[in-house]
Amino acid sequence: MTPLAAEAITDAGTGQLVLAAVLGIAVVVLLIAWAKWHPFLALITGSGVLGLVAGAAPGATIDSFTTGLGNTVGSVGVLIALGSMIGALLAESGGADGIVNRIVNGVSGAALPWAMAGVAALIGLPLFFEVGVVLLVPIVVLVVQRTDIGLLRLGIPALAGLSVLHGLVPPHPGPLVAISSLNADLGLTLLFGLVCAIPTVIIAGPIFGNFIAKRVPVATPSILATAGVGSDRKSDGPAGGQDFVDRSDLANPSEPGELVDDEIGTRRNPGFWAAVLTVLLPVVLMLARGIAEIVLPEENRVRHALEVIGEPVVALLAGVFVAMWALGHRAGFDRKQTSAVLGGALPPIAGILLIVAAGGGFKQVLVDAGVGNVIADAAQDANINALLLGWLVAVGIRVATGSATVATITAAGIVAPLATTLDSPTVALLALAIGSGSLFFSHVNDAGFWLVKEYFGMTVGQTIKTWSVMETIISVVGFACVMLLSLVV
Repeated sequence: MTPLAAEAITDAGTGQLVLAAVLGIAVVVLLIAWAKWHPFLALITGSGVLGLVAGAAPGATIDSFTTGLGNTVGSVGVLIALGSMIGALLAESGGADGIVNRIVNGVSGAALPWAMAGVAALIGLPLFFEVGVVLLVPIVVLVVQRTDIGLLRLGIPALAGLSVLHGLVPPHPGPLVAISSLNADLGLTLLFGLVCAIPTVIIAGPIFGNFIAKRVPVATPSILATAGVGSDRKSDGPAGGQDFVDRSDLANPSEPGELVDDEIGTRRNPGFWAAVLTVLLPVVLMLARGIAEIVLPEENRVRHALEVIGEPVVALLAGVFVAMWALGHRAGFDRKQTSAVLGGALPPIAGILLIVAAGGGFKQVLVDAGVGNVIADAAQDANINALLLGWLVAVGIRVATGSATVATITAAGIVAPLATTLDSPTVALLALAIGSGSLFFSHVNDAGFWLVKEYFGMTVGQTIKTWSVMETIISVVGFACVMLLSLVV
C-alpha cells in the first residue's frame, strides 16, 4: 500500500500543481512515443520535470521518487520475481502445455475468451493483480499459439477478470480500505461487489476483447519471454539464464502436444493436476488468509497462522518450492537443471522490474507534491450525489496519481461524513462506487500500465487503446451497476 504524503514537498498553489502534473505526464509520453527513450529513463525525467515545475526542492523530489521506487520493488517486484519462477517451471516442464491441452480440447474456440475470463475472475478473487498477470499470461500465450484466436481476444478477458475482482471485491486491499473507512457492512459489500463484477467482466472482457482485437493488431510474444526465461540455449541442458526446453518444443504446429526437439524426448509430463496444484496453491493460501481475516477474531491463533502463510510473498514462495518438485522433479529435471530454470527466469525480467519501479516512483512524486489533494479539495465542496461524488473523486485522484489505493483512501475519507447519513446498503454501494472510480483510465503513471505493456509486448499507444480503455470500461460499467442497484436496495 502506498501511503498518502505526510507532508507535501512543495507549497505550490492549485494552478501550479495542475500544470506540473500535466507537464510531467506529457514529458513521459513524448519521450517514449516521440523521442523513443526507454520508459525507465522517461519516467525518471518526467518525475524531475514534475518536481521542478511544482517548485519542490531537488533533494525532496529525489527522495520522493526513490521512496516510491523502493516501495514498488519491495512489494510488486518480489511478487513478479517469484511468479516468474513459477511461470518458468510451468512452461519448461510442459505443465502449462498440459493445462492448455485440457482447455483447448474441452472448450470450443468461441467459448475460449469466456472461459479465460471466468478462470481469471476465479483466481483473481484472492490474488493480487500483479501475481495473476505473471501466472496467467504464459497460459494465455500458449492457448493463442495453439489456436487461431488473437492475443487480445484472450488477453483482455483475462486482464478484465483480474482487474474487476481487484477493485470491487474484498478481501482485496482497496475494497477493504473503503469498507473500513466508511464503516460499511462487509457482507453486503461482498454480495453487491460480486453482482456488479459479473456484468462488468463480461462487457470489459470477452465483448470488448473481441471488439478491440479486430482494430489493434498485436503480435503474440514468446511464451518463454513472458515466463521470464532467456532465449539462448546450450545443447548440454540449462545453465544460468539459458532455456532447458526450446521455444519450438512448446508448440508443434503439425502435431499439437508433441515435442519437436528429440534432444529432450526423455522429459516426462508432470501431469495436469500437478500443474494445476502449482498454480492454485498460492491462490488457496491467500484466499484462506482473506477468509480468516473476515470470519475469525483478531486474537485467534488460526487467523494469525493463516495471515503468515497467506502473505503474498510467503504464498508465492511456497508455490515455487512446490513447483520445484511437482513440475521440475516430476518432469525429470535434476537439481542442477531445476536451479538453472529458476535462475534463468530472473535476468529477462530486470527491465520489467525497473520500468514498473520507475512508474511507482513517478506516482509517489505526484502524491507527495499534493496533486491528489488538489482534486480532493475541489470535489469536497461539490454538492452532488454521494455515490457520484465518491466515484468522481476516486477517478480524479486515480488519473492524477496512478494509484488505486491512494484514490480509494482519499475518496473514502472525503465522503465518510456523508456515509453516516446513509443506510447500510447505500454505504456498501458507496464503497463500490469508490472502488470503481479507482480503476479509471490506467496510463503512464500507473505501474500496472507498464506491467501489462511489457508482458504483452505492446507499444505505449497499443497499451492505451487496449488496457487503458478496458480499465475505463470497468470503471464506468461498475459504477453504472452501482447506480442501478441503488434504485432497488
